[in-house]
Amino acid sequence: MAREGSLEAPTRHPLGQDTAEFWDEDSLYTELERVYDICHGCRRCVSLCGSFPTLFDLVDESQTMEVDGVAKSDYWKVVDDCFLCDLCYLTKCPYVPPHEWNVDFPHLMLRAKAIKFKKGDVKTRDKLITSTDALGKFASIPVITQTVNAVNNNSLTRKLLDKTLGIHEKSLLPKYHSNTLVKRDKKRSTRNIHVEATDRTTGKVALFATCYSNYNEPQIGEDLIKVFEHNNIQVQLVQNTQCCGMPKLELGDLEAVSKAKDANIKILAALVADGWDIVTPVPSCTLMFKQELPLMFPDESDVIKVQQAMFDPFEYLMLRNKAGKLNTDFKQPLGKISYHVACHQRVQRIGMKTRDLLQLIPETEVLPIERCSGHDGTYTFKSEFHDTAMKICKPVVNRVKQSGADIYTSDCAMAGHHIEAGLADGSKPIHPITLVRQAYKI
Repeated sequence: MAREGSLEAPTRHPLGQDTAEFWDEDSLYTELERVYDICHGCRRCVSLCGSFPTLFDLVDESQTMEVDGVAKSDYWKVVDDCFLCDLCYLTKCPYVPPHEWNVDFPHLMLRAKAIKFKKGDVKTRDKLITSTDALGKFASIPVITQTVNAVNNNSLTRKLLDKTLGIHEKSLLPKYHSNTLVKRDKKRSTRNIHVEATDRTTGKVALFATCYSNYNEPQIGEDLIKVFEHNNIQVQLVQNTQCCGMPKLELGDLEAVSKAKDANIKILAALVADGWDIVTPVPSCTLMFKQELPLMFPDESDVIKVQQAMFDPFEYLMLRNKAGKLNTDFKQPLGKISYHVACHQRVQRIGMKTRDLLQLIPETEVLPIERCSGHDGTYTFKSEFHDTAMKICKPVVNRVKQSGADIYTSDCAMAGHHIEAGLADGSKPIHPITLVRQAYKI
């Protein structure tokens, strides 16, 4: 008899995209039916995202009221609603490996997305909005930057984008900057820092800027550098990198993910070999190197080398604090902070290091919210999913409203802006690393 659930720590099997079975559509349908049946019998994940309510409605509205009554063509509705937040795997499902039922819902959805993409069943819009490097390079051209930002904020052009491309007219699109983080960093004067290593950190950090921090909110990267240097951590901005690959992973374009991996890992592995730790300011990018690439390429030594040297910024700072190397001379209290814990930070299994650091600041209270914001990088931009994204975000928005906090924040800047859209009161999120810089008064 199968056990009801597992009390063991969840583990992960390699994705297996290099096997013939991974791409076999009949095999996929068999596995989808098996896992959907397990999920239907459990229903523990119903509040997480759109996938599970979609699945359960399909079952409940079928003639048999079981998964065998659901048309195979409708299986894809569940796939399309999954944005790979990974929370079902880590926080809800009792049947993940090493349980014998071996349920990995997010990676099954990823397999389905990959097959769908390979068949060419993908919208031009989705290819476009996941091409973050190309969009960023184009939109950061000085004259074009102003035009793109103006178009994105004009109600008439947004209605046109909704009708032609399927980008929802009410979704809050990111702004672009012509003065990118890479350009700003070239003007940075290098500091003479006496580097001190700890048992887990070298004290030398190579910052993988990410597309978002480079093109959309370069201030986050600047603030991170200031905070790290204030803590006697030597920082260099990694040059000539590409997108981490997470947007293409969520699309199912595994070939593009592989190409990005080849470009980035070569650069990052060389830095690790030279004694540098790696940090990114976006949780999804950190997770890509910590989890997804190692599961896709488990036999590549450089991928594993980078995985072992990859850190969340606050994870890194709190490791320094544990070794007595964190500067705790904060000059400015921050008051009450409503803190959204980003999904892709939670699944790194590092604990709430951002909260822990912010709570070191005198007269500062941090109120965590452990729910998905529903943004997913691109999900909320899509006309057919925007309302669902806002519905997922509503409990987070309500918690922010009820908290009476002076500030709301999220390690995922995009999630922060999604909460901003839900609040619709003119307030703006402040990134946690920016809050730390403010507390230091640097």
